[in-house]
Amino acid sequence: MTDAPRLEFRHIGKTFPGVRALGDVGFAVRAGSVHGLLGENGAGKSTMMKILGGEYIPDEGEVAIDGQVRHFRKAADAIDAGVAVIHQELQYVPELSVMENLLLGRLPTRFGLVDRHRALAWTRERLDALGVDLDPRAKLKQLSIGQRQMVEIVKAILRDAKILALDEPTSSLSHRETDVLFRLVRDLRTQGKAMIYISHRLDEIFELCDAATIFRDGRKVADFDALEGVTRDALVQRMVGREISDIFGYQPRDHGEVRLSVKNVTGRAAPLPVSFEVRAGEIVGFFGLVGAGRSETMRVIYGADRRTAGEVRVDGQSIKASHIRDAIRHGLVFCPEDRKEDGIIGVRSVSENINISARRNHLTAGLFVNDRNEARTADHYIERLRIRTPHRRQEIRLLSGGNQQKAVLSRWLAEKDLRVLIVDEPTRGIDVGAKNEIYNVLYELAARGVAVVMISSELPEVLGVSDRVVTMCRGRITAQFDRASANEQNVLAAALPESAGSTPIRNA
Repeated sequence: MTDAPRLEFRHIGKTFPGVRALGDVGFAVRAGSVHGLLGENGAGKSTMMKILGGEYIPDEGEVAIDGQVRHFRKAADAIDAGVAVIHQELQYVPELSVMENLLLGRLPTRFGLVDRHRALAWTRERLDALGVDLDPRAKLKQLSIGQRQMVEIVKAILRDAKILALDEPTSSLSHRETDVLFRLVRDLRTQGKAMIYISHRLDEIFELCDAATIFRDGRKVADFDALEGVTRDALVQRMVGREISDIFGYQPRDHGEVRLSVKNVTGRAAPLPVSFEVRAGEIVGFFGLVGAGRSETMRVIYGADRRTAGEVRVDGQSIKASHIRDAIRHGLVFCPEDRKEDGIIGVRSVSENINISARRNHLTAGLFVNDRNEARTADHYIERLRIRTPHRRQEIRLLSGGNQQKAVLSRWLAEKDLRVLIVDEPTRGIDVGAKNEIYNVLYELAARGVAVVMISSELPEVLGVSDRVVTMCRGRITAQFDRASANEQNVLAAALPESAGSTPIRNA
């Protein structure tokens, strides 16, 4: 490791209409080190990374690489300077293959035509060398979110950049893919790369990072030159400005009659029959490894994907197969994992995204939208869930991921007729403080009598929030545990592939 910093941010400031995103912020990253960047959603981390990547131009301050001040006016300038930024919201071409995304702009040619044979051989060789299991010919739109994320990581590595910034890189990765990523990060460190690592998973920060900087409300509040002896609680308190002794804050409540009944449901994306029930006021956590079939099953139940057999009932009333409108009419709603693609309308305002499902309740004479009611509703939930936005009219795409997620959940809080909420990875890529707020939303909905189904790949979250835990593997439900009997060992064991055979479902 050299004495001079490879990368240095000096007195960076950035203002958007109505909000000061960064104010007089600076820190340095040395070659051969991994520097953690922490903070709540909206603290300014992603804005800083977009300045590094040439997407934003700072209003004040400067970026220096190896002591030389660099001015990036566009993304190509940063790439030419040896910078690679992997954003939380992925940037790829879904219609192109893995190979084409990795070689975009530099595909090999022969006699003026793309040499696909050479490109395919090169891609396979590089993927094998990195230990990444991806089909070079698969289109990105056919891959899981985790696989798409791995493509972006590989793309950055193959550029041979000397500075890499990774924004929530493991938020959608499987355990195996995460292990591969950690190995790659360690290899890059030994090669002398300077890396910025943004993650809300503090275990990853302690495992990978040599130093750390914490942002809050667009300002630097702490620098740690080393993490030895630093506690998790110390980091959390600096991040959120308050102590959170129990992030989950479980709130017990009485459960009513069966509200959601699923019997032998199958679909094209979920071919094995699934049956379960959820009572009014109950939170049921669905846990499984990547590929377990949880999201696919829930999409069939909701009607987003075709149902081929079985029955879904809400309060005893049958819901039409593959009919989202009928599901919503019966009070069954779904918050998808990929909020950018499926959860928000990016070019519309925060207010419109909050009110869109409850808009029928804001009509005057059944025809005209009551703008005053919608503004009142939006302002109420912006304040209540602490959604960080300069105003309700801000385009939601300009908000951080965690604040987008809060807006999606506000949409269902505003829905008076809500009976069943299915929420897929509700805290993916979200900071510890916002997680606590989202858990409180789920508890509040359950206290109203809503039946909540929560899909999560984070086992502590499933155990900390759920009244009952259901495990899935290879499209089957393999076990169910009440809160008292669920622990990490037996839940994880039930989610492993050997549990997905023909053995009966285990109940505890």
